[in-house]
Amino acid sequence: MKACQGLRRAGLRAFLVLTCAAAVAPFSTSAQEWPSRTVTVVVPLGAGTASDVAARVVMEQVGKQVGQTFVIENRPGAGGTTGANAVAKAAPDGTTILAYGAMAGSAALYAKLPYEPLSDFIPVTSLGQQPLAVVVSPGRGWKTLGDMVAEGKAKPGALNYGTAGIGSASHFGAERLRVSAGFEAQQIAFRGLEALAEIIAGRVDFSVQPFQNTLALIRDGKLAALAISAGKRIGALPDVPTTIEAGLPADSVYPFYTGIYVPAKTPPAIVGRLHDEIAKALEAPAVRERLTGLGVEPTPMSVEQFGKFYRDDVAANVALVKAAKIPIQ
Repeated sequence: MKACQGLRRAGLRAFLVLTCAAAVAPFSTSAQEWPSRTVTVVVPLGAGTASDVAARVVMEQVGKQVGQTFVIENRPGAGGTTGANAVAKAAPDGTTILAYGAMAGSAALYAKLPYEPLSDFIPVTSLGQQPLAVVVSPGRGWKTLGDMVAEGKAKPGALNYGTAGIGSASHFGAERLRVSAGFEAQQIAFRGLEALAEIIAGRVDFSVQPFQNTLALIRDGKLAALAISAGKRIGALPDVPTTIEAGLPADSVYPFYTGIYVPAKTPPAIVGRLHDEIAKALEAPAVRERLTGLGVEPTPMSVEQFGKFYRDDVAANVALVKAAKIPIQ
């Protein structure tokens, strides 16, 4: 753990230099010419995941704006670190981009990574934040989140929750909820969305899942949503309270977002151009409509703002790993 923390401190110093440079450097000819060829957007998770879908929606529009092809390449493996490492080692010319929703979680969870999460990348912007839904089987008997928490406290360690694996949004989202509410529960990791099938079958008690994974099942009555892990209610499920409205502290909310990152030495002008094109794409009515339908709320940030947001999120995840006693991998 100490080695991990030392690595982050060293990385943070380098990260601050890179982020500031990206924010203040002047616009150059290289940015005007970018992109001169196909751009690969690496999603280090499987097709159909929240980061994959958001990246496809937004980058398709960016490609139209700049007149170039943006190819989404799924590179799952090692909890997302395989694909992230490929981008960290790629040529810093703006033609290899990372779209990742668990970057900060990985930075907190792994003692040794093949890349340094704070200094090997420049955080460009967020494609938006997506709420997480606390879902259970309708037959479980819980009518409110308070019912579930009460049982969790009454029977320490008896409840279990399904995730897409250690370090996933469903894992950290559930741990944030559990720690905030003050009860014990056991994680059961599954491949992809298998956890939802196990909840429906009654073999798993609950899960905290990206909204897009659960909406159709909630509407079909196969899952019941007890709460939304977000700062406010969502239009698609207006009757479902947030975890805060359900009585939990503000830190029960786990921010789940898809960040865009490029290799550290990418010229600041290209970083700025990429940021601006994504910001423009997020304003396109068709893009906003598709993202809203997925429960994603576009959250425009400058390069500097997103850099701070990412650093703060890494720190929050480090604190969560410690509080939840999640073993460092």
